[in-house]
Amino acid sequence: MQFNPFGKDQSKISRVGLGCWQLGSDWGELDLGEAKAILKASVDSGVSFFDTADVYGGGRSEEIIGSFLSEAGLQDEIFVATKLGRFGDLYPDNYTSQSVRARVEESLTRLKTDALDLVQLHCIPTDVMRGDEVWSILDSLVEEGKIKRFGASVESMEEALLCIEKAPGLSSLQIIFNIFRQKPIRKLFDLAQKKQVGVIARVPLASGLLSGKFSVDTTFGASDHRNYNKDGAAFNVGETFAGLPFEKGVALADQLKPMVPDGLTLAQMALRWILDYDAVSVVIPGATRVEQARGNAAIADLEPLSPELHQSLRDFYKNEVRDHIRGPY
Repeated sequence: MQFNPFGKDQSKISRVGLGCWQLGSDWGELDLGEAKAILKASVDSGVSFFDTADVYGGGRSEEIIGSFLSEAGLQDEIFVATKLGRFGDLYPDNYTSQSVRARVEESLTRLKTDALDLVQLHCIPTDVMRGDEVWSILDSLVEEGKIKRFGASVESMEEALLCIEKAPGLSSLQIIFNIFRQKPIRKLFDLAQKKQVGVIARVPLASGLLSGKFSVDTTFGASDHRNYNKDGAAFNVGETFAGLPFEKGVALADQLKPMVPDGLTLAQMALRWILDYDAVSVVIPGATRVEQARGNAAIADLEPLSPELHQSLRDFYKNEVRDHIRGPY
């Protein structure tokens, strides 16, 4: 496993983390035993960064992580990034000191800790980000020791740049970044490095499209967001399949397969591609099986992709992908 300095205080975190949305909900059924086995397999493979949110399963993801870390005595070893802003009475226009603090206290309880490592605003409305109040609340929570750092999870480059401008204390930005979503390379990475803002790359496999295992006939369960949000019916369309129509995404993944270097899978190429960008502090693929968790962690030990392949993937994005993405990005 490789480790990276993260944010303004340069905390050391693993370059491959674990996205924990699936521990709570929206990716099909996952029982408690399997969820904890995935967490253990990740830690055993060198992962030291878990990303979750209070809204995942109505707090279930945080509860599972808190229980696991407490039982294993790992609270001081694992960096847990959580989010607030979409759960409880906050969204879309109640980001008051009282309501934000209540959500922080609930996360503290579920994660069984006295101070949250990182609290990220969870895709809150852009107009709220433009104001001063929510940033002032987060600054106060850091001063009081309730949270150690704060960041933001955003949907678009406009929001990412706005957060850097509005919040001098910003530690991190979480963005959608994968072979199908390459805009941050030009718009954000240099500025984030200059400002010592960590970049957390989410949706790295485009909700599984970049595994190369889907066909146009693939179906998903009723509780899986790849079913009910594939066209943005429940939340931002970019969160599912990176904003691509499913059938088009399958076709594009098939076009990528001949580019995969010998000895790698499409998923390995896609994750290694992300880690080849130094501005990315950590990539957070999810896992619904122990084998996936171990395989994802091993990406950090792979050799970087060739410059020629990087150029081919840039051209692929510009010529084949960019015009098909839906939603703000």
